[in-house]
Amino acid sequence: MEADDLNAPLGQSRKKHRLPKLPVAAPQMLAGALAMVGLVVALWAAFVNDPLGGEPIVVVATKSSGGTAADAPGGDGKEHARHEGESTNAPIPKAATAAAAAAEKSSEPPPGSKTVTIIDGSSGKSKEVVIPGGAGDKPAAAKAPGGDPKLLDVSRHGAIPKIGTDGSKPYTVYARPRTLPPSLKDLPRIAIVIGGLGISASGTAEAMAKLPPAVTFALAPYAPDIQKLAERARADDHELLVQAPMEPFDYPDNDPGPQTLLTSVTAEQNVDRLQWLMSRFQGYVGIVSFMGARFTATEHALSPVLNETAKRGLIFVDNGSSSRSVASQIAGNQNLPFAKADLILDAVPIAAEIDRALNRLEIVAREGGVAVGMATAQPGTIARIAEWAAKIEKRGFVLVPISMVAVKAKSS
Repeated sequence: MEADDLNAPLGQSRKKHRLPKLPVAAPQMLAGALAMVGLVVALWAAFVNDPLGGEPIVVVATKSSGGTAADAPGGDGKEHARHEGESTNAPIPKAATAAAAAAEKSSEPPPGSKTVTIIDGSSGKSKEVVIPGGAGDKPAAAKAPGGDPKLLDVSRHGAIPKIGTDGSKPYTVYARPRTLPPSLKDLPRIAIVIGGLGISASGTAEAMAKLPPAVTFALAPYAPDIQKLAERARADDHELLVQAPMEPFDYPDNDPGPQTLLTSVTAEQNVDRLQWLMSRFQGYVGIVSFMGARFTATEHALSPVLNETAKRGLIFVDNGSSSRSVASQIAGNQNLPFAKADLILDAVPIAAEIDRALNRLEIVAREGGVAVGMATAQPGTIARIAEWAAKIEKRGFVLVPISMVAVKAKSS
C-alpha cells in the first residue's frame, strides 16, 4: 500500500546529500606541502650561488669623490642624482680628462702598500685587498709610542725592540743608571725588582708612590693600559722589564697565563710568543722570567728564547725560581747581559718574614758585592721595602737599578 503524503513519516522520502570523500587525508596533505618546501630549499642551495646567504646585509650610501650636485657651486641641493646617459655630441671637458687620469693613477697601489688575497671558503672566489702604506710612511714600529724609533722593529704582533743601525741597544738607551758620589761607589750594590705591576691596582699605586727610582719595575704583559703605565714609570726614572710567563713544573695546574713559553712547543712558536710579549709596551731594558722553573731548566727550550733576547739588545733576568736553571750558562754563550735573583723577598708575605729576607739580601751583597731581590707589587711588600730603602745607605749599601748589576755572564 502506497503511503499518502499525510500518513508518510517525515523525512523518509528526502534524499541525503553526503560530502564527497577526499582522495588523501589532511595530515598527508601537510606532509606533502612540507616536502615541497624542503625540495625548493634544496634546489635553491644546489643551483643558486649565494655564499653569503642568510648573512645580514647593510646598504650604505656613500658620497662620490667627485662631489654631488649639491656640492657644486650654485647648487641648491635639490638636483636629482639620476644619470641620463652620455651625450655623444658634447665635448669632454679638460677637467674631466684630468679627473679620469687621476682616478686611473689612484687605482694603482701606493708605494709601500701591500696586497692581500682573501679566498672565500664557500665559493672559492678570491678577492684582492690593498693595504696602503703611503709614500714616505715610516714602518708601523716607528710610530709606536714610548720607544725610540731607531730601536723599534716590525713584527706581526706590533713594535718590538731591536739593536739600532749605529749599534745602540735598548738596554743601554732605556737604562736609568745612578750617578754615584765617591762615598757610595765602593759600597755593595743591591737591585730590587718588583714584579706584577699593573695587575693589582692598589699595589701598583703604592709602588709608584712610595718606591725610589732605583727600584726596577717588571710589568705584567696582561696589564690594562700597559703603555701608559710604562710611560709613567719611566717618567719617574724607574727602569722597566717585561715579565715573560714560563712553564713551571706543575703546569698546567699552575698556569702563568696566555702566551706562556712552553717546553712542549717548537722554538719558532716560543720565539713568536716572546715577540708578542715584547710588543706589549716599549721602553724597557730587558726580560724577566715569571714562574718558569721547568722552562729555565730545559736547555733546548730556553736557548732560542735567550738568543732572541740577545739579538734584540736586551737584558735577561732569571727570577731565581729554580736552582736547576741553565740561564746563566746559555747567557754566557749568547754574550747576553744577565742577572739572577738571589732571594724572593716576599715568598712568605708577612712583614716579619719580608724584613728577614731583606737582611739576608744584605748579607749576600756584603759577601759578593752585588745582590738581586725579587718581590711582588702588593701593598704590604711595598711598605716594607720602602721603609728599608729609606735607610739602606746608612747601613752601608747602595740601591741601584737592574742595569747596574747585570753583567755578561761567562760561558761555561
